[in-house]
Amino acid sequence: MEKQLKIVYYYNSGFSVQVGSTLFIFDYWEGENRSLSASVRIRPELLKAYERIYVFISHAHPDHLDPVVYTWAKEGLPITYIVSSDMPIGTIGKRLAPLQEKQLTQDIWVKAYQSTDLGVAFLVEAYGLRIFHAGDLNLWHWRQESTLREIEAAEKDFYDALEPLKGEHIDVAMFPVDPRQGLMYDAGANHFILTEKPRVFIPMHWQDRPEVAIDFARSNIRCNAICPGGVETEIGGSMMSGSGINQFGMGRAMAGLDKEIRTGKPEELAAAVLFVASDEASFLNGVNLPIDGGVTCY
Repeated sequence: MEKQLKIVYYYNSGFSVQVGSTLFIFDYWEGENRSLSASVRIRPELLKAYERIYVFISHAHPDHLDPVVYTWAKEGLPITYIVSSDMPIGTIGKRLAPLQEKQLTQDIWVKAYQSTDLGVAFLVEAYGLRIFHAGDLNLWHWRQESTLREIEAAEKDFYDALEPLKGEHIDVAMFPVDPRQGLMYDAGANHFILTEKPRVFIPMHWQDRPEVAIDFARSNIRCNAICPGGVETEIGGSMMSGSGINQFGMGRAMAGLDKEIRTGKPEELAAAVLFVASDEASFLNGVNLPIDGGVTCY
């Protein structure tokens, strides 16, 4: 039987994900001065409905770690805590360092990934479904304030942290979209979507500004690639008339052209680009579009 997820957002980066009789809780926080409405807080009497409960704490920042989560264990509930390896000494929970993984049951495992701030991000597989919670993994840059060197360092740290995630299937991702960063505050989220391709993306950490999450969801980002073949350009013409060209390399590059396939015109390539970028192609997404007169077929 196919499992279904029930996802509840609480505050900041706090979520719960229900899969059958198992509940996963990520970075739960009730806000400063318990600002989260009492009607939606997690209470021990609600947790009693679950056979297994896993509480994930990505790092020690107070907006990701609410001490109330440790009071639940006093109720005799079936709770397991999973925390980052850099949590303070004495913190209760199974510790995970980046790239460490742990089998929790026959059907549930978790793997930790490097963050670009404190702690780790978590990838959880439960009954065949994969859930990613980024913690504070993000492209942390402030375009109006950071120097070029600081921005380059932030980008390198972010790309390095994502590298081990390449090829991992992700069904649901929860990822920061923090408006405090100013211009390009969503650069990390956009890059994550384009490279990791989660089936469902949920923005978090939007600093009490729900309009930021709504606008991001409405941005309707598409990603397509144009793959041009031979096009009549000045560079191409100079190559064809030059005498110093490696003939073997040219032969490999021109494979298929003996099928009487002509070279394209710049305006033909431009027309394809305009179409892909237009509203007429609004349902075109994730496509590599060859514009090569059929060379790809050979």
